[in-house]
Amino acid sequence: MLPWLSSPHPTFPSAAAALDAPNGLLAAGGELSPLWLVEAYRQGIFPWFSDDDPILWWSPDPRMILLPEQFKQRRSLTKRLRHGGFHITLDQHFDQVIEACAAPRDEEGGTWITVEMREAYSLLHALGIAHSIEVHQHGQLVGGLYGLAMGPVFFGESMFSRAPDASKVALAHLARAMREHGGKLIDCQMHTPHLASLGAITVARGAFINYLKNWLPDKSFTSTSSPDKTPSVPPSPWLKAINAEGSVY
Repeated sequence: MLPWLSSPHPTFPSAAAALDAPNGLLAAGGELSPLWLVEAYRQGIFPWFSDDDPILWWSPDPRMILLPEQFKQRRSLTKRLRHGGFHITLDQHFDQVIEACAAPRDEEGGTWITVEMREAYSLLHALGIAHSIEVHQHGQLVGGLYGLAMGPVFFGESMFSRAPDASKVALAHLARAMREHGGKLIDCQMHTPHLASLGAITVARGAFINYLKNWLPDKSFTSTSSPDKTPSVPPSPWLKAINAEGSVY
């Protein structure tokens, strides 16, 4: 039976207890408060559910990750980065990015980024934990991505494009900033051919969680006994490099 989480404090089962089918389903219930979300991500767990579901928590095996130094920047993308007229910003249009990512992408018109999810991540953004990378072209927002930054780890959530390769441009800037300024890992959650073509790989869930234990040790977080407070997360100095890049690549 799937565990139901109802404690006022985030207490998750071991990720190793997640189901094989559907792959990675771990628990239901709980909250989307900052305290719950921070605790989930640092344990390799994330929420994913539709409007008709309770909150569902996942930790798939294998896990898709991108090591910044393994990002594959093909010649066509390098050319687009240099001559596409893109301007990159950080955290200037978070709500617009998450709204664009939530837009339906198929004929069924569904999205997993519900209103409840958008509100939860917007609050994390206001707290300096969730971030967006925005790609502009001719004065218009044409692509971007968002996720959570904790120390040398970026937990990617979603990205979008309204111009050719715009999401790749955002990811290229993220990977370069992390590669050159101490970032270690980009969590991509689930395997997709698109991410694999950019250098992302799959690793066993246990290996992924070991990465998190090594790079996000308990001492790097400030815990709190109050369920309505947010623990502080380790800083991510590499974020400043994205903010400084602008249109230059």
